[in-house]
Amino acid sequence: MVTVRAPATSANLGSGFDVFGVAFDRPADVVTVERARETSIEVTGVGSEYIPNDPEKNTAGVVASALDAPASISIDKGVRPSSGLGSSAASAAATAVALNELYGRNLSDHELVQVAAEGEAAVSGTAHADNVAPAILGGFTVVREDGVESVDASIPLVAVLPDIVISTRDARHVVPESITIEDMVRTVGSAATLTAGMYRDDPDLVGRGMEDDVVTPARADLIQGYDRAVEAAREAGATGATVSGAGPAILAVTHSGDQRDVAAAMLDAFEADGIDSRAFTSTIGSGATIF
Repeated sequence: MVTVRAPATSANLGSGFDVFGVAFDRPADVVTVERARETSIEVTGVGSEYIPNDPEKNTAGVVASALDAPASISIDKGVRPSSGLGSSAASAAATAVALNELYGRNLSDHELVQVAAEGEAAVSGTAHADNVAPAILGGFTVVREDGVESVDASIPLVAVLPDIVISTRDARHVVPESITIEDMVRTVGSAATLTAGMYRDDPDLVGRGMEDDVVTPARADLIQGYDRAVEAAREAGATGATVSGAGPAILAVTHSGDQRDVAAAMLDAFEADGIDSRAFTSTIGSGATIF
């Protein structure tokens, strides 16, 4: 039996659509695997009633198939499905690491990222790694077709999750299919600024680098109360704020002394729109851990 904890994550960070990701230190999924003749899945925890037990439709089951590692898989969800906080990625990442250990596959972390990305396809329709990479490697990650780069960072984060549901598939449908050269130049500039900020552990640079005029506005329109929450975050001291992944969670970057104020301001903003929400404060954390 092997048990692995894999954290919530945030992808895109505004300017890094399908490329950037960060790991939180909480919440997290906890997955336990045991050898079996065929794969079965049991899901408990937050939102478990919405997650399929069919191994062909569950990210963990797809990972088990990709590794040719049948198992009895128990998933304790700490990351709400359809949250924009990498719920399916957390399960896929934890399962990949756990089965690699259980069956002695000896795959590297970077190889496991690719396996876990195949699990993501069960939910989003495409095998992208912007969430599973930080869920396995931790830190700030940059996904390329030829691999993943990662760096440890200690940037303070706030994630606020409103009681709204947006599917990853729906959020991808609103993404523009083309952009102007002017938008491309601004986006590249933002992405470069954010990357420099991560290497310097500089919340101001990271916040500036989250600016995005392409994907974020399209997805923000799906989130009731988004503009008010982002404005409140900035007034409370956030250096930047954007949609977390596909949403509806909103990610804010802060200085360490401003996290509670930013979280409270965003919660109040959603409440003013009649929307319940929950806040998580974190720094950029580590990846999947074997118990």
